[in-house]
Amino acid sequence: MKLSRWFRKQAQPNAEPAVHDGVCPRHIAIIMDGNGRWAKRRLLPRVAGHRQGVETVRSTVRQCLELGVAHLTLFAFSSENWRRPVEEVSLLMQLFMKALEQEVSKLKEHGIRLRIVGDRSRFAPELQALIATAEAQTSHNDRLTLHVCANYGGRWDIMQAVNRLVEAQPERASEYQEHDLEPYLCFANVPEPDLFIRTGGEERISNFLLWQLAYSELYFTPTLWPDFDQSAFTKAIRSFQKRQRRFGQTGDQIEAAQRAARTVAAGTPDLSKG
Repeated sequence: MKLSRWFRKQAQPNAEPAVHDGVCPRHIAIIMDGNGRWAKRRLLPRVAGHRQGVETVRSTVRQCLELGVAHLTLFAFSSENWRRPVEEVSLLMQLFMKALEQEVSKLKEHGIRLRIVGDRSRFAPELQALIATAEAQTSHNDRLTLHVCANYGGRWDIMQAVNRLVEAQPERASEYQEHDLEPYLCFANVPEPDLFIRTGGEERISNFLLWQLAYSELYFTPTLWPDFDQSAFTKAIRSFQKRQRRFGQTGDQIEAAQRAARTVAAGTPDLSKG
């Protein structure tokens, strides 16, 4: 599918080509940090950084499409962000509404499903209606699922799942297992993130996907989100590709399994010859 102008970006002199020569993550989760600092360094209002950050979202979505990433999760507004100045929160909500109004048709065009994940009850009715419409209009798209976490917190996610589980199965309250809780989490039936990226220089998870990031590869970069261009994204992917994902096993076990898989892929040699 040819990418439209919405996904095009001017060539960057130092940009590296997209990574296609290794295993790419199925699911990437990102904390988009640094918008305010980006604006402050340029003597601009903080909202200017958030607007520029939207452009980076477009670029990142484009690169995920090119790489065949199935899920992209962005931390847009945490449940703690309500503590920010009232004017900034108001401008963020306006920016959110504008993005929903302008981008849904483009998401549909490129086969992108949109999910807004979080507690919507605190949003204005107009915003809740826009969210519902955007999700309905993109619900059948399957090329990439874009999960936008808004008024979301990892602890909130776990607690709402616990409450729903207790309500559904009160008689088993002393017998719950991990697999009992998982269907009630916000990301049920979504593969856990393979790669977690945080821009802006901070090295913490900040109450984001606490359950789902248990085995994710973590990548931290000082690059501010509005500056997180194709080259920076490529570095994150290459870092992921150099890592050995063990999931509790030893490195020797992983290497043995990889050798066995390569042997099967190459075909069983005919020992009767020679």
